[in-house]
Amino acid sequence: MSAMGSYGAIIFCFLLLFPIRFLIGEPIMFYETLREIMLFVLIAISILMIGTEKGKIDDFCKKGIAPSVVGMLFATFVFFLSGFFGLIIFEISVDSPIGLSSPVLFPALAGLFGTPTLLTSLMTKPNIPKQIIEEPVLDKKTKKSSIISIITGSFGGILVSIIPGITSATGTILAMNVRGESNKRQTIITLSAVNTACAFFVVVVMFIILRSRSGATLAAMELIAVEEWTTLLMPANLAYLLIALLLGGTLSYFSTLKVGKIFASHFSNVPYALIIKLTISLIVILVFLFTGIIGILILIVATFIGLLPVEWGVRRSHCMGILLIPIILYFI
Repeated sequence: MSAMGSYGAIIFCFLLLFPIRFLIGEPIMFYETLREIMLFVLIAISILMIGTEKGKIDDFCKKGIAPSVVGMLFATFVFFLSGFFGLIIFEISVDSPIGLSSPVLFPALAGLFGTPTLLTSLMTKPNIPKQIIEEPVLDKKTKKSSIISIITGSFGGILVSIIPGITSATGTILAMNVRGESNKRQTIITLSAVNTACAFFVVVVMFIILRSRSGATLAAMELIAVEEWTTLLMPANLAYLLIALLLGGTLSYFSTLKVGKIFASHFSNVPYALIIKLTISLIVILVFLFTGIIGILILIVATFIGLLPVEWGVRRSHCMGILLIPIILYFI
């Protein structure tokens, strides 16, 4: 399902390539219009994220809509707490003890989104059940639902590639709200479509607006000549990258189906707890190497903040306040 969502998004994104080019760039120049109202767009997205929170906290009241309201209030608290944390860390200078580049967001995002999940998994003593390998049944209803998931997920990924400060998690929330009710399998397809469409269009958008929306495109802008796409004929470097995306996506789809089955048959033998411990250790080591002791302190504080939504059962995407609130204040 995940591979199908990703590959479907690649095909759909190729169909949208020129329409999006004309929409964002010349002649419509939608991005310029969007920049003028970006403040209100980001505020609206923030409100939508909090307003669609489905987590219910019944510690204070178990009847009526009160648990849902408390869930939204707690989501609001996490959002603003993360934003306040972001405003603080952007004023902090971090240094690598071995002279590496020192991005302050590395320990912050690792703490908000990485280590809380790992620690929670470790504390619950994970046990991977034996995997049941069977071919998925794709009836007419499932195919129709999958197509809807791919389309909505792709549009969510496109938004993420254009609007600053939002991530694939936010794009997935937007796509799922547009899509409506769905089962777990359709959620997987939507999530995969969002991630892949975002990866696809951050490359395309880079050549249209000459701005980076991901670490990968930031690196690409330093390695290759990025020429603005203003004519019907796309720049040569963009064509090469799109060929690589199409070829890589096609090979990935079929190899995932093959390798996935082999891996699944041995998955229950994986020492999951050991892998989690090693991953946490690796994160701590990398944070220290890139950002030093100050980075370790940022990681610890971010981990405590990141544990709040995990423990209270609200979406972790509210922690994106770390970027959204500073960016909203910047536009103000």
